[in-house]
Amino acid sequence: MSRIKVELKKKDVETIRDICKSFENKPGELINVLHKVQHTFGYLPAEVQEVVAAELNVPLAKVYGVVTFYSFFSMVPKGKHPISICTGTACYVRGAENVLNEFKKELKIEVGETTADGKFSISCLRCVGACGLAPVVMVGDKTYGRVSPEMVKDIIKEYEDQ
Repeated sequence: MSRIKVELKKKDVETIRDICKSFENKPGELINVLHKVQHTFGYLPAEVQEVVAAELNVPLAKVYGVVTFYSFFSMVPKGKHPISICTGTACYVRGAENVLNEFKKELKIEVGETTADGKFSISCLRCVGACGLAPVVMVGDKTYGRVSPEMVKDIIKEYEDQ
């Protein structure tokens, strides 16, 4: 996947600096800073990571390592309605792979991609802690339990006009 260069505006850099300052520029607050920055911008491109590294006085490699290690963080923009399919053990055993394949087929995208209109993106999670409802799908903050491939079209339809 080729990397897209992002041009940060001066106000964006100031916003990142303000977030870092709100955590007293402490290197130990890196994960909290990244959460807040991602919540603000929607994702963490390399240019944003560079500012965070400079403000917290930590190596860029450490910031990148954290961003790529934790599945919550994303270096590419997510869709307006991010779809996350749990592929933890309980969900996997109960058919999460078939549900995931149906989302990929309906949206014509792969895991980690966003639809051309920017509405949907697909990612996988390890566990959302709702194993009794397996397989579980989240769209934004809304959780769907006992999802079957046949339910995928209706779930997508809920968000198409939003």
